[in-house]
Amino acid sequence: MTGFEQFQKAGKDGMDVAMESFGAFSKGMQAISAEVADYSKKSFEEGSAALEKIAAAKTLDKAFEAQADYAKTSYEAMVGEASKLGEMYTELAKEAYKPYEGAFASAAK
Repeated sequence: MTGFEQFQKAGKDGMDVAMESFGAFSKGMQAISAEVADYSKKSFEEGSAALEKIAAAKTLDKAFEAQADYAKTSYEAMVGEASKLGEMYTELAKEAYKPYEGAFASAAK
């Protein structure tokens, strides 16, 4: 194999690895985007329901109670969602890096 053919093969291999990594990254970002959209929709619906409950309260104490319940459940949901998104981003990074592992291993040899 000549130097040019080796250079051409290395370039093709590098492009294949980059495209595989980009595919994994793209797939992961689509999953994260879908998760964020679902959470946003759910959060909006829960917020609207809580507002209706607060507005329908007969006493100020019941309104404060409904608001406090909403704040608590909203905070817990947000913390859970943040944890889930953190795990999804970690998995995304692992999947996007996988194609490079083989390339780095062969380059080290």
